[in-house]
Amino acid sequence: MADKLDQIRQQLDETDKKIIDALAKRQQLVREVSSFKIEEKKNIRDMQREERLLDKITKLAREAGLDRYFAEQLFKDIIDHSVRFQTHTLVDHQNVKNDAQQVRVAYQGTEGAYSDQAAVRHFEERYTEVHSIGYDTFRQAARAVEEGEADYAILPIENTTAGSISDTYDILGEGKLHIVGEEALRIIHCLLAIEEVPVDKIRRILSHPQAIAQCSNFLAKQHRCKIESYIDTAMAAKKVLEDGDLSQAAIAGAQAAEIYDLRILKRDLANQPENFTRFVVVSTDPVEVDRQIPCKTSLLMVTSHDKGALVSCLNVIAEHDIGMTKLESRPKPNEPWKYQFYLDIEGNIAHPDTRLALEELEQKATSLKILGSYPAQVGNGDH
Repeated sequence: MADKLDQIRQQLDETDKKIIDALAKRQQLVREVSSFKIEEKKNIRDMQREERLLDKITKLAREAGLDRYFAEQLFKDIIDHSVRFQTHTLVDHQNVKNDAQQVRVAYQGTEGAYSDQAAVRHFEERYTEVHSIGYDTFRQAARAVEEGEADYAILPIENTTAGSISDTYDILGEGKLHIVGEEALRIIHCLLAIEEVPVDKIRRILSHPQAIAQCSNFLAKQHRCKIESYIDTAMAAKKVLEDGDLSQAAIAGAQAAEIYDLRILKRDLANQPENFTRFVVVSTDPVEVDRQIPCKTSLLMVTSHDKGALVSCLNVIAEHDIGMTKLESRPKPNEPWKYQFYLDIEGNIAHPDTRLALEELEQKATSLKILGSYPAQVGNGDH
């Protein structure tokens, strides 16, 4: 029986390789399609073709005895990835001033950190080599871009469990860097140790404060554990390896476990199963985005203290039929009890309607700063 199971598993492995090879071949064809569309100035999306493709896939799945819903969802992800790649290719074609094959990306943390994963994912199909460079703090990562040590920095800005990340908002508010992209990454927190030990034997857990906040329900049940903040998740994993203490563990990602040869004691520790962190990609120069590409524009706005001032500003956005995906108040630096507002709207400053709305908004607000207009991420980042 065991031999039979091994044979079936071997066939599964061979089939999985064929699937990967087929996806790689498809991606090469997508590259060719993308180059052709840029050369011929054709639109990235053809919605009618996408609908025909999905109809064909569901029919093929039914004929093959495969779950049609599963096949359709799978190909929706494949289409999203194709659109994402073509979007990045067009943006790079219209903005990158040379044919650089390498990119330097600054992030907070060390190898294996979630920011490192987000940086690689955002750039790996666009450049031959991605050099991700870790720094101790968000501000040091941002400064690396300002001083030319890196081309971009990738900074976490909000998490679906723990909320907004103040340090990134403070950096954006300084106005030295522009948002040129975003990356939503599903965060799967794991409990890592040097050996397979029962979780109730762990007495000390290390992780980044954000990860600790996102896993607060799990940690609240570890009554005999001391919870300690660390610089970042991957560095916490590295320390667990270096200390060699069987009673010590770290909360980090599976990639950190692989890099530092640790064992995963428990997966999916976050309070919310759908735990995503949204990162923003920043650069010293803004990016121009073709009007066919769905965009977000991030704003920093200050209003007067007059009654209804904020509502009056928001009405400008509504009157122009522009969607708003985020509104958050933050204390104004060095001015106690005064606040500024961060907004994400669905629009491209290259579009006349969006420009007109922002001009009117500027008249209503005390001050208005455009932090960046950039391609909205295709899909939810669960890849």
